[in-house]
Amino acid sequence: MGLRDIELKEEYRSDVDNIVAEFFFPCISNCIGYDRCVEFLSIETLVTISMASENFAGGKTKLRMITGHRFRISDLNLFAKLFSKKFTKSFEGKLIKDTKIQRLQNIVDNGQIEIKIAIPSSEHVVDSFSERIGIFKDEHEQAVAFTGTSRESFSTHTRDFESVDVFTSWNDKSRVERKMKDFEDLWDNKTRHIRVYDFAEADKNSLLKYSTNWILKD
Repeated sequence: MGLRDIELKEEYRSDVDNIVAEFFFPCISNCIGYDRCVEFLSIETLVTISMASENFAGGKTKLRMITGHRFRISDLNLFAKLFSKKFTKSFEGKLIKDTKIQRLQNIVDNGQIEIKIAIPSSEHVVDSFSERIGIFKDEHEQAVAFTGTSRESFSTHTRDFESVDVFTSWNDKSRVERKMKDFEDLWDNKTRHIRVYDFAEADKNSLLKYSTNWILKD
């Protein structure tokens, strides 16, 4: 089964759809590549994504995420242990069981998850990075791109009212290819007004910030 076998709508909206159950999970379960830009990323979200598909456990799926530079304190401490070589990676999880974190560590060590940090480098961009695109790719070279949601919220009890616009490679190839190019330009640090760093580099140079504002949002 591939992405083309999923019954996808052109739009998902909180008042009539369960965006997580009807869109995100089916696509994650049938992809081997997931590229995502988000403003905010939590450990809980990363664990949920990694456990959403057997393809992760089987070593088939690759996740690339570009996120803003603000993190909750507990999340940033765990991200540093997961992705930075200077830590011994001994976990003392509280909100998430240590076994889940260890499974996530195994996936990271297997090269299946990469995270980069996007930071505004111009007065033309205020506050923080907040790109809202995502691309799923399957083993049949089909792709599904989407825009619209500002955060990766995988709770089945939707907290935000939001909508997601969906584009497929078999119905809207040019737009999907444009979104894929936008992501690749960001990943390769070729986007104006934004500087993109590997997580370890951003952490080493103290570019990552604690933000208590996110505690009220997630």
